Amino acid sequence: MPISLVCLAYSLLMARQADISKTRPDEPKPIRIAMAGDSTMANYKSPPAAKGLTGWGMVFGEFFKDRVEIINLAASGRSTLSFRQQGFWKRALDAKPNYVFIQFGHNDQKNPALDAEGGFRTQLLDYIHEAREAGIAPVLVTPVARRTFNSEGKLETRLGPWADAMKRVSREKNLPLIDLHAKSMALYSKLGPTESSFITISPTDFTHFSERGAREIARLVTEEIPSSVPALKPWLK
Repeated sequence: MPISLVCLAYSLLMARQADISKTRPDEPKPIRIAMAGDSTMANYKSPPAAKGLTGWGMVFGEFFKDRVEIINLAASGRSTLSFRQQGFWKRALDAKPNYVFIQFGHNDQKNPALDAEGGFRTQLLDYIHEAREAGIAPVLVTPVARRTFNSEGKLETRLGPWADAMKRVSREKNLPLIDLHAKSMALYSKLGPTESSFITISPTDFTHFSERGAREIARLVTEEIPSSVPALKPWLK
């Protein structure tokens, strides 16, 4: 075969292999973000028990470029303790993400052993240590507020101590924090009890989100990324 034809055949082969490598379904993306949290962040199967029920982690990836992979391991009913006990935290570490976003508080609040400055704080410190040991950058996200208004139309919360505990741990350990509790409180208060009703899934559920509501909450988180996690800013849309 003439040399020119050999060179052409070799070039075509290399080009084909390059194209295949670009489209391999198992090819890792350059940035991977794991999500550790509860039902407010979780994925839900379609159709879920409540039509339209959406965790903000389900739509979080929409705010990033397509070279970012979101590994959402958040699950309903999980606290910092049960998320670990039931193997979800190990899965997060084993996934070897670049970052892990950690949001708990709703279910810790229900467990006396996970009081804000006691068991909850201890669990957070363990998560941070283990993530860093695995080469993963932890990002704390304070618990999203419940959309609970009193009879006078004023927003109320009982999650403040858990949000404050996260903020103190963030300062002590010098790691990024997104104060979703404060941002969601501000949003609900601005809209009021009626105008904010689209955010949650039903008139009697003030915790879990509709699809539109989940996007609003995910938007609140991503708005803070440029200042809180500046290394991720180039990966936002």
